[in-house]
Amino acid sequence: MPQYRDDAIVLRTQKLGEADRIVTFLTREHGKVRAVGKGVRRTSSRFGARLEPFMMVDVQFHEGRSLDVVTQVETVGPYARRIVEDYGMYTAGVAMLETAERLVAAEKEPAVQQFWLLVGGVRSLATGEHDAGLVLDSYLLRALSIAGWAPTFTECARCGEPGPHRAFSVATGGAVCGACRPPGSTSPAPETFGLLAALIEGDWHTADASVGQHRREASGLVAAYSQFYLERTLRSLRMVERVDPPVRTTPPGEALA
Repeated sequence: MPQYRDDAIVLRTQKLGEADRIVTFLTREHGKVRAVGKGVRRTSSRFGARLEPFMMVDVQFHEGRSLDVVTQVETVGPYARRIVEDYGMYTAGVAMLETAERLVAAEKEPAVQQFWLLVGGVRSLATGEHDAGLVLDSYLLRALSIAGWAPTFTECARCGEPGPHRAFSVATGGAVCGACRPPGSTSPAPETFGLLAALIEGDWHTADASVGQHRREASGLVAAYSQFYLERTLRSLRMVERVDPPVRTTPPGEALA
């Protein structure tokens, strides 16, 4: 039976029989892979704890007719424990994993950019250096951009007129000028537009310095934008914990690389 090995991050698990699990991975070279982890629910399993959501692993598979079989697993990034211990991190992380699984719909089709983006997002979440909601919103914007639905927050999404603009249209693709503004557009605060631009560009200095009002407005727009282009509801988004940032007494930290 053919074998292959790949780096992967665990997206989801399902019980199978009395002791097995079906594990859904996003892999670096093979895209989404569903495989059986035999006996991983037994306490004596050699690698059951390594096949939990959020874990980054080096995994070896045997190819099967319908499902592959996990034969060996080595931990690369032990992110699961840190994330599941914090409710805010956990709910944001689950939304990221659900989004990745939706965006990489076909199995065994490489999605290298989506893989590395998810790995970076989960790693950033686990370190706790940035607010979990900001990490989630940044991930959603970047993942949709990779998938071909990049929003614009500076130029008009319809005519390209340079901003700043005062209106946002989900269906049009982001900021819109006064002449192109369609019915139903919203009018976010200028600071919210600045935060959204910072999140998609990875400007963490600006994002970390934002206040709760603009974070809440930005997260609502990101959620609406994500679900519009995914064409279905992200169930986990309803559970995401959003907490206002504390009042700062020192300047925010420098941006991550």
